[in-house]
Amino acid sequence: MRRTVHEQLHLVPATVDHPHAHELEAISQRLSQSPEAVELVYADLTRFGARSDTGREGMSAERVLRCTVAKQMNGWSYEELAFHLGDSFSYRAFCRFGLGDEAPKTSTLKSNVKRVRAETWQAINRLLLGQANDEGIEKGRKVRTDCTVEETNMHEPSDSSLLWDCVRVLDRLMTQAQDKVAVRFTDHRRRAKRRAIGIQSAATNAKRLPLYRDLLKVTGKTVGYAQTVAGALDGYQGSSVLDLMAAEALASELRRYVLLTEQVMDQTRRRVLDGESVPANEKLVSIFETHTDIIVKDRRETLFGHKLCLTGGASGLVLDCVVEDGNPADSTLAVRMVERQQQLYGRAPRQISFDGGFASKANLADIKQLGVQDVCFSKGRSLTVRDMVKSSWVYRKLRRFRAGIEAGISFLKRCFGLDRCTWKGLESFKSYTWASIVSHNLLVLARHALA
Repeated sequence: MRRTVHEQLHLVPATVDHPHAHELEAISQRLSQSPEAVELVYADLTRFGARSDTGREGMSAERVLRCTVAKQMNGWSYEELAFHLGDSFSYRAFCRFGLGDEAPKTSTLKSNVKRVRAETWQAINRLLLGQANDEGIEKGRKVRTDCTVEETNMHEPSDSSLLWDCVRVLDRLMTQAQDKVAVRFTDHRRRAKRRAIGIQSAATNAKRLPLYRDLLKVTGKTVGYAQTVAGALDGYQGSSVLDLMAAEALASELRRYVLLTEQVMDQTRRRVLDGESVPANEKLVSIFETHTDIIVKDRRETLFGHKLCLTGGASGLVLDCVVEDGNPADSTLAVRMVERQQQLYGRAPRQISFDGGFASKANLADIKQLGVQDVCFSKGRSLTVRDMVKSSWVYRKLRRFRAGIEAGISFLKRCFGLDRCTWKGLESFKSYTWASIVSHNLLVLARHALA
């Protein structure tokens, strides 16, 4: 693992005369001026003890950083990123690949990009904000805060589809264990799938209940088989250390999915058979993305993912982001976001604008006490304009200014993949989110430089 590529690249193609190529060149110059960012990525790539003086060179930290920016900036999958690195002169030059260098494979890109932590991306964002502050692009004196939802990569959940997921995953893992242990079991995947489809097609609850009972029965049998197979794997004597480790990992995976299946069965019995209303914080909506929260927006839309609280500046840069746990009310987040701005810049912003959901008399008093002069809530909720700001003119200006973060969130979702995270796991979710924000800020800074 290397920090950077060789100083002399192999026949780097010249930049083409196109607006996006100029943006890539401006971003490249910005990254070249930030060697600290490369060092941060390098620390993540080598944190498990990888050596940089032995073995194949692999991808350098600089290439990993630039490839991730290119991926998030275009909303590409790893397959699309690998294609463009092999096909596009502009992106090869941006990611520091010369004409004689072989483009990395999809698996190489995935294994390297996913090793960069969310904390690292957040630190890189702070470096960019420091540069923007020094250049007078963004001083953090006038900010706006709003919330949105980023979905996890899962299908629309239902009790029947979750039970079907459990059965097929357990059966797949038990099939993998057959070459290690001689435990017989019945594959119920076909029956479970038929019951799940029948439940979705049933017109009445009376027709649906018998199908649910049979699906629960089949799922319970599959759980029993899985527990037996996991116990047999514990006594497996492998032919090699690697074979023994594979058996232990398979047994651990079986037990993990057994616990998740039992939770799904319990909530299905409570909801469907007993007619109980299960609280959102007790529901499991995906056995693959178990960290997913249920987010209800304005009692009209239910989303599955995580709530993000974002703060943006007048320059269009995203200054801060918090991935929330659960679905806290906006009114509980306002003071904390101002305190985070205080930590980021060493002082509170002079003016800040919020959506009406953040408004409360207590929030206004606490934010003013932190040193903010003008606090605008788009809907006052019994707060007068004079309580919040100096004049009606300032209030109107700040309320219009707040609307700009809606456009910023839309831009992040449409162009940087912030609408749906395609990486698995909570830590990867946070890394994906911050990588999108860093890529967005790099493009915004590039456009400021080219303006």
